Amino acid sequence: MRAAFYDRQGPATEVLQIGEIAESEPGDGEVRVRLTRSGVNPGDVKKRQAWLDSPMAFDRVVPHSDGAGVIDATGPGVDPARVGTRVWTYGAQSYRPLGTAAQSTVVPSDLAVDLPPAVSDSVGASLGIPGITGHRAVFADGPVEGKTVLVHGVLGAVGSLAAQLARRGGATVVGTVRRDTDIARVPASVADYVVSLESDAVERIRAVAPDGVDRIIEVAFSANIELDTEVVANNAVIAVYGSPEARPTLPLWPLLFANVSIRLLGSDDFPPEAKLAAARDLTAAAAENSDLVPVIDEFPLDEIAAAHDLVEHGRPTGRVVLTIDA
Repeated sequence: MRAAFYDRQGPATEVLQIGEIAESEPGDGEVRVRLTRSGVNPGDVKKRQAWLDSPMAFDRVVPHSDGAGVIDATGPGVDPARVGTRVWTYGAQSYRPLGTAAQSTVVPSDLAVDLPPAVSDSVGASLGIPGITGHRAVFADGPVEGKTVLVHGVLGAVGSLAAQLARRGGATVVGTVRRDTDIARVPASVADYVVSLESDAVERIRAVAPDGVDRIIEVAFSANIELDTEVVANNAVIAVYGSPEARPTLPLWPLLFANVSIRLLGSDDFPPEAKLAAARDLTAAAAENSDLVPVIDEFPLDEIAAAHDLVEHGRPTGRVVLTIDA
């Protein structure tokens, strides 16, 4: 089968190759998915870059964990009736060498989630890592109905889905963007209120939540922690999935006296039951809202290096997805 792969880490244009590799057969509890789309995430780029000096986990890697397509084979222990089912997948390259940047991939059956008829393959391939991360950030500490949730980076892949899932769960959502000019780019369905970090962000957040926000979904922990400290409610949770600085400095005493909890999120190692719950909710949300992922930039498989460069160096207008020819 045709696939993109790399045998060493480095710049996208230097290490990513396109060629023929052997197709895998599903083992116990697994399915093979004939792919039409492959989602590109920052984590895929970081693995290829050797981010934080991470080594090659396997001699050859077919990148990307997220995808969508049709089940074309099942292994022992999986109902053969699943063959022919449209699915979206996640975790394909989590502790496994062969991800979704290929004509097919093999995953545990639970990681191939039935895709509702009204949901496109491109949207399906955009749900996995960002959606499961966003869901865990919102719901790891219980329901959010009646709570106020602050979502930083609401135009980002994780932030947008986290905000929509929080609203779907009954929360009032305040989203932040970097610049005043970005406010108009946030769809009305994503957040109840949008605040620019350029202009009186603390005052504007406090105007919505005078007693503070109950949950903060944090993409830039070291950059935002001072602001977060000024707007948290007592017993609030700050759920962190990213930080510009690897060793952020905390304003300890204000956070301590507010009894704030800090939850750190590493998506590969979420509990399996949390991933399954997230997959169910994401599938339902996508079926309810055709604009759950409003903008998707598509590249053919042969242009995977350009797709990686856009995620790594550019400012994508939306999610980045590869199209896979049969």
